[in-house]
Amino acid sequence: MSNTKHNIRQKLQGIQTSLKAPKGQTNKFGGYKYRSCEDILTALKPHLAEWGCFLTISDGIAEKGDRLFLVASAQLTDSESGEYVLTVGMAEIPESKKGMDQAQVTGSSSSYARKYALNGLFCIDDTKDPDATNDHGKGAPRTKVPSNSKKTEDLF
Repeated sequence: MSNTKHNIRQKLQGIQTSLKAPKGQTNKFGGYKYRSCEDILTALKPHLAEWGCFLTISDGIAEKGDRLFLVASAQLTDSESGEYVLTVGMAEIPESKKGMDQAQVTGSSSSYARKYALNGLFCIDDTKDPDATNDHGKGAPRTKVPSNSKKTEDLF
């Protein structure tokens, strides 16, 4: 980073351009590599210091009909000016998941929502990530969300 003053969008662009978040985890059943929220945060911290920014992540719950969603926000803030950029990631909270108690189910949804909020903010592409498309042997492939689907704010 040069000594010239940058606004938050320029700082975000600098971080997006230089951030490398490798897939540091291996799925023991499928044998594929993936990145966790922690992998992204570990890779991100030096860039935050370099560009004079900080990151905050928070969770909330949204209800739509009889479905619950974990809504995570990731906010990049310029330490000097206070300008910020905010993105949101969502994950449905299933009623139950084999081998998990309710706290673990909620925590798993939080991890996914946070990861996808960070992916959106820092332009981390997961389109080739098997974690995004693997049905773990459960049958039909996932379908894409239609372009006329509800916006995030419509869930609240």
